[in-house]
Amino acid sequence: MSESRVGWGPEQPRALYDEHAAALTAYVQRMLHGDRHLAEDIVQETMLRAWRRAGTVPDRARRRWLFTTARHLVIDSYRARNARPKEVPPEQAEPAADDDLDRTLDTILLTDALRTLSHEHRSVLHDAYFRGMTAAQIAAARGLPPGTVRSRLYYGLRALRLALQERGVTGL
Repeated sequence: MSESRVGWGPEQPRALYDEHAAALTAYVQRMLHGDRHLAEDIVQETMLRAWRRAGTVPDRARRRWLFTTARHLVIDSYRARNARPKEVPPEQAEPAADDDLDRTLDTILLTDALRTLSHEHRSVLHDAYFRGMTAAQIAAARGLPPGTVRSRLYYGLRALRLALQERGVTGL
């Protein structure tokens, strides 16, 4: 090998740090908009990687390799910070918004329970509770006696309650 690797080996980490750390820290800190602590962490990680790669980068490319590695670490740090939600202290945290998950799960559960009912019971329950119709209106719309509609509502609700209890719903 004709290229010199003096100063890059594992026996020279302090010399490498002394030679490049100040310029590297200033460069990284500018990229991080003044965050000195994170810049120092990135420079430290850069130097650690340089030490691990001892002897593989020629002297003439050493500085470029250090600055390129530091730039990649800044980019990785930026991506990692933006990949998760911002952290806030508990006193500043707002209660989680209702994301309709409970309502969606209730709808799935109710739909499944309604499918177990007979068509006659399901249709009068739908008219009464989803369309807001009275027993007399349902009777007129379906051509049934009002007593039959009330009976189907009563027994339909009982069957629905049983179907929901079988699915683990309590407090009905």
